[in-house]
Amino acid sequence: MRFSRVAWVVVAALTVGVFVSGLPSEFARLRTPCDDAVSCAWLPRLTTETARQFVDLGLSADYFAVYFIALEVAFTVMSFAIGAVIVWRKPRDRTALVVSLMLVTWGAAFFVPYPLLDLSPLWTFSAQTVSFVGSVLLILFLYLFPNGRFEPGWTRWPAAVWVAGFIPANYFYDSAIRVFDYPLLNTLAVICFVGVTAYAQVYRYRRVSTPVQRLQTRWVVFGIVAALGGVCVLVVLDLIVPGEVLASLFGSTALFLFAFLIPLSIGVAVLRYRLFDIDALINRTLVYGSLTVTLATVYLGSVVATQFLFRTFTGQEQQPQLAVVVSTLAIATLFNPLRHRIQNIIDRRFYRRKYDAARTLSAYSARLRDETDLEQLNAELLAVVRMTMQPEHATLWLREREIET
Repeated sequence: MRFSRVAWVVVAALTVGVFVSGLPSEFARLRTPCDDAVSCAWLPRLTTETARQFVDLGLSADYFAVYFIALEVAFTVMSFAIGAVIVWRKPRDRTALVVSLMLVTWGAAFFVPYPLLDLSPLWTFSAQTVSFVGSVLLILFLYLFPNGRFEPGWTRWPAAVWVAGFIPANYFYDSAIRVFDYPLLNTLAVICFVGVTAYAQVYRYRRVSTPVQRLQTRWVVFGIVAALGGVCVLVVLDLIVPGEVLASLFGSTALFLFAFLIPLSIGVAVLRYRLFDIDALINRTLVYGSLTVTLATVYLGSVVATQFLFRTFTGQEQQPQLAVVVSTLAIATLFNPLRHRIQNIIDRRFYRRKYDAARTLSAYSARLRDETDLEQLNAELLAVVRMTMQPEHATLWLREREIET
């Protein structure tokens, strides 16, 4: 274990050195419009069109670069801090060491494209090594978390294949990038990776994991799914308002903010802090996420409809103030009824047992006010307990009170 801790310190120090040395080149990359498919594929990115729109808004490309450098630094610092806390709290847990070092190396390389940066040969090799170590640890995390074993056992072989594939991807980037010239091959590789990884986690969750390990898995899945929500925001904005600089800026910011949930959820899962709050958190996320999307759709629809009706009946130009007022009033009126409706739908669909238990208790409370037969009341009480709590055995005992004479 002493060797593991020494290795952790060495790799962490190398990661910090690579990240800091790459900041000047990353700043230059962000402030320069991308001019080829590879550089424009990285996020965030500045194109010639968005750079022109920045100038029209009275801003410069330096603002874009400084803004996203700050986000990259914040993401890296937070990932490093969570990784340090994990290794400090669980220094003898090998799985915790793997997760901790994965957060440190992966956090520093998640948004920074080291292959595109202009670094010295020494720092280039160091950056390649850090990226390779982070990629390997990410694979190990996906296949070993949370119990530290390959489940099922044969998954160690596809994990070894993915690890081997990261060698050319990190050390021979110019040759590896040519894989993108074969979209069918690239798509098949992604499908195989996602499919095998998902199967391994589902198998582990259903057949191997303990209740606590299942909660840990749900925390990690929550963080990953939430991060994918940031990707969805960016994609939707690009489809709705393609090439619009403010929409791109907002979407890229959302991607960063949602990505912050990945190291946070992993930290909570490994440290097992307030694990039992995850169901309530998922419930609230489903409710308010659906509510936000619905209200945003209603708002945009009401703005367009109000403007259309105003032009139709008056023949005048658009009146955005009137549209905004009407839409805001509609949102304020719909908020609570719509929230309760969405809550009921989600409870029925995803939390059926909890929803049925609540309905059973509500119905029993209503009958309790009118029931006078003690035997019938006792039978109904036992039935409610069996239905809601689902115990192995339930018995009702009533203490007899002595009557004073």
